[in-house]
Amino acid sequence: MHCPISTASRRSAKKKPDDLRVSFGNSRYTCLVFDGDVLVGAGRALADGVDCSYLCDVAVHPDYQGIGLGKALIERLRDLSEGHRKIILYANPGKEGFYAKLGFRRMRTAMAIFANQPRAIETGLVE
Repeated sequence: MHCPISTASRRSAKKKPDDLRVSFGNSRYTCLVFDGDVLVGAGRALADGVDCSYLCDVAVHPDYQGIGLGKALIERLRDLSEGHRKIILYANPGKEGFYAKLGFRRMRTAMAIFANQPRAIETGLVE
């Protein structure tokens, strides 16, 4: 499902365009925000329709941050995920407060395996 929000992240320098094309294409919900023909915000959710929806790859171009687009992306993906028993995301270190304001609570049991485990440790994603 494509859900434009309004007019208003370029691709992450850490993720290749082809990888983003595949991951967004395989997601149950995607939200893309454009300013004219320029993509300035994006997010997606992997969901099974009943139990779990995982919000991920939410990004807003730096020039468009601070005007509510990130909040709008998360709220839209959360609304699309309504009816799932749980809606999950993991926050980049330092962004937890932003997500808490949107109703998300810290999980005590989340675990992860990253393809680049040393980088995940270095950036604070895992212990």
